[in-house]
Amino acid sequence: MEIVSLVLLIIAGVFIARSIKIVPQQTAWVVERLGKYHSTLTPGLNMLVPFVDRLAYKHSLKEIPLDVPSQVCITRDNTQLQVDGILYFQVTDAMRASYGSSNYLVAITQMAQTTLRSVIGKMELDRTFEERDSINAAVVLALDEVALNWGVKVLRYEIKDLTPPAEILRSMQQQITAEREKRALIAASEGRRQEQINIATGAREAAIARSEGEKQAEINKAQGEAAAITAVAEATAGAIERIATAIRQPGGEQAVQLKVAEKAVEAFGKLAQTTNSMIVPGNVSEISGLIGSAMSLLKNQQSK
Repeated sequence: MEIVSLVLLIIAGVFIARSIKIVPQQTAWVVERLGKYHSTLTPGLNMLVPFVDRLAYKHSLKEIPLDVPSQVCITRDNTQLQVDGILYFQVTDAMRASYGSSNYLVAITQMAQTTLRSVIGKMELDRTFEERDSINAAVVLALDEVALNWGVKVLRYEIKDLTPPAEILRSMQQQITAEREKRALIAASEGRRQEQINIATGAREAAIARSEGEKQAEINKAQGEAAAITAVAEATAGAIERIATAIRQPGGEQAVQLKVAEKAVEAFGKLAQTTNSMIVPGNVSEISGLIGSAMSLLKNQQSK
């Protein structure tokens, strides 16, 4: 009796173990009933019918990176290019991932390689280095349309490396070196050009400054001479005005006659001391006549 109870207990344990399933998070299990798809178990506690239901497939719903093997692609200008990349995808439909393809990993890998060859074959070599983003987007777009039948969502594709042949690499290096030398020569010539412009500009500004200085000096000199002439004229006019005022005073004419006579005598005295020859009046009284004539002219000027 005890043996029967033990056997029944073991059978019950087996039934419970086969009927209760705990699915981890981000995981989907596909259940077949009598060899036919029945349901997809979601994360948590699930119940099965023992010996009728069977766990056929287990899929991870996490984002999965898939390394795409390196391959040789031929560009539009007939250049061989070694390309390898990595693909990121996620299972979105466990049922289709189980029955849509015998091996969706191999299918995605092969599809990525063929699509990549097709996209690169439409581009020239130089463009393949410049348009990695467009290549990645084209591969993702093409794969995503096909992978829907496999219950897979292609998230992105990234090219890891583009390796042209060694001869092309040397040619590209030479081209880069030549371009850098060209830029250096252009920069040097631009520097010399700017230097000449700066020198010419400096010389022009210096010449303008010198001419402006000379101009200002001439202006100052002319203004000084004009001021000096004006001052002398004003002083002479003042002196003449004072002399005229003094002559109008009582005894002024006599003083002028005396002063003129003194100057005349002084002049004749100096002429006598030199060897100069000159004609002088034979009568000294004529000198007084000259003085009188001068005074008459002075009076006429005053009357005017």
